[in-house]
Amino acid sequence: MQETFVNGTSGPDDFVSRHIGPRRAEIEAMLTAIEVASLDDLITQVVPKSIRKTDSLTLPHGLSEQQALAALRALADKNILRKSLLGLGYHDTVTPPVIQRNVLENPGWYTAYTPYQPEIAQGRLEGLLNFQQMIIDLTGLDMANASMLDEATAAAEAMAMAKRQQRKNSSRAFFVDHHCHPQTLAVVQTRAEHFGFDVIIGDPETDFAEGEYFAALLQNPASDGQLRDLTACIATIHQRGALAIVAADLMSMVLLNSPGSMGADIVVGTNQRFGIPLGFGGPHAGFFAFRSDYKRAAPGRIIGVSVDRHGKPALRMAMQTREQHIRREKANSNICTAQVLLALMSAFYAIYHGSQGLRRIAERIHGLTSHLASTLQSQGYQLRYSNWFDTLTVETPVGQKSILSHAEQRGINLRAVGDDAVAISLDETCDVALVRQLADIFDSGSAPIPTTNQTSASTLTAIDRDQPISGIPDDLLRRDAILSHPVFNLYHSETDMLRYLKRLEARDISLTSSMIPLGSCTMKLNATAEMMPLSWPEFASMHPFAPAEQSRGYQQLFSELEGMLAACTGYDAVSLQPNAGSQGEYAGLIAIKKYHQHRGEAQRNICLIPSSAHGTNPASAQMAGMQVVVIKCDERGNIDINDLRN
Repeated sequence: MQETFVNGTSGPDDFVSRHIGPRRAEIEAMLTAIEVASLDDLITQVVPKSIRKTDSLTLPHGLSEQQALAALRALADKNILRKSLLGLGYHDTVTPPVIQRNVLENPGWYTAYTPYQPEIAQGRLEGLLNFQQMIIDLTGLDMANASMLDEATAAAEAMAMAKRQQRKNSSRAFFVDHHCHPQTLAVVQTRAEHFGFDVIIGDPETDFAEGEYFAALLQNPASDGQLRDLTACIATIHQRGALAIVAADLMSMVLLNSPGSMGADIVVGTNQRFGIPLGFGGPHAGFFAFRSDYKRAAPGRIIGVSVDRHGKPALRMAMQTREQHIRREKANSNICTAQVLLALMSAFYAIYHGSQGLRRIAERIHGLTSHLASTLQSQGYQLRYSNWFDTLTVETPVGQKSILSHAEQRGINLRAVGDDAVAISLDETCDVALVRQLADIFDSGSAPIPTTNQTSASTLTAIDRDQPISGIPDDLLRRDAILSHPVFNLYHSETDMLRYLKRLEARDISLTSSMIPLGSCTMKLNATAEMMPLSWPEFASMHPFAPAEQSRGYQQLFSELEGMLAACTGYDAVSLQPNAGSQGEYAGLIAIKKYHQHRGEAQRNICLIPSSAHGTNPASAQMAGMQVVVIKCDERGNIDINDLRN
């Protein structure tokens, strides 16, 4: 339908002509070339009548860019932003403006394609090389890949990688620390079920020695803030013939001994708190570090430095184990991509701050947490643990609901732990005034253990005097150098950083300079208006575990999108959970498998896949526990019908 201009605002037809095309003259040229009278005639000729849709989609009327932004603003206004100190792997952070404006909001970065062709992706490959070096330094391990989808899938990939490394270990049991983040545990349990692994949850200090396992996953610091020296625990894991995987906090590793120095074999986590907005839970890049002995089994890709024919350094994807296109139906992983843009942002965050800047941020977070701990103890509260980095679990046997209510009234989200404790996780955006507010909230919450030295927020002076209080034992403090490579020590002024970013950008091809090569599975085709809301605080700063009544706008956005996708696809319901095409395949296959099981037909486990299909297809089916049968294709990718019948 031809839209007209109303009140000086262009309609949806204008959006189509600007962003989707082809334009009318181009359509006429194509129709002439193929000798067809109209698009309707073309559809009649090439689309069989039996599958042709003749009725209209039940979709709302299209909007212009300005109308769409106004509608999104109305949704954003339904989100209620509170100070979320909920933790669980998600922390508010500060995206340096030089990175926000010149990377996140810059089409020179967000429209570039996955760097399959290194000669036109040298800028991004250098950024990813920096990301790998940052992760290697902080984790204390030999190698790191170029990022994963998130912490939970990284942990699941680590589990699968550990099993294929443990060929001599016949156990199918995987031990998980009971203090792991809930979203990590959920993803690991799903993946393990279809690999045929048994997930055993317990306390690694006391329960691990009771069974036989091929690997164990530990969380440090724990979800409830407990900080531990894992050295002895990892030694026990190794003595039992298992591998040790540690899910670690990126910021904490700036101050703490690295998991690698404690003996960890694989270290995973998220880069979110290195300048990546909360975004209601994502997208965020995960990291994955490992010992060099495991490099042939590592998922994802690894960026390396080569030498070109002129003798100059050249970057490339030195290792793309990318099992889905090498081993296909025998693959253990369907990972085929990396969160490049977000991995780069976190690397640039580290470059901009440098080791000293990161240390100042980490020390400030820990210092504020330690001063809050001291104040709460002086008010009569007992802390669950004597060691911490940024998270305190405060025992509240009688006052939990009162404290949570007082916090809510002050616009602060705190986390209930069971029925008798409250957890508080501080971050880069916190300050002294917030700590005083928290002390005030707990002071009005009826401390369960009155003491003679009880104080209130009005007498809070420890922070002002900067007393040397610490929740990190001396033997856990990091003493080795991190981020010593020159790149982390050259660009600490905004001007230097800006020039570095522009130099890297100029070494890439994006929509700002060229047509995109290869396929299309990233953000690059989004209109500018579609990208703008990413930077709005109402969307960017929402914690994924915030109370549901605070995310009404997000919920409406999801509901409307699900409805539109259901109308387009003809399905009854749509899941927005998968965060990559490979994960969508996996989720769909799991749904099919569960459907057959529900009908009592669990034996129906064969998945027919053309040999020309994308490599993630057989890999996803194998990961879902299905038996893959490959269908022959000709050189053009057409299915051999006789082979299919057989």
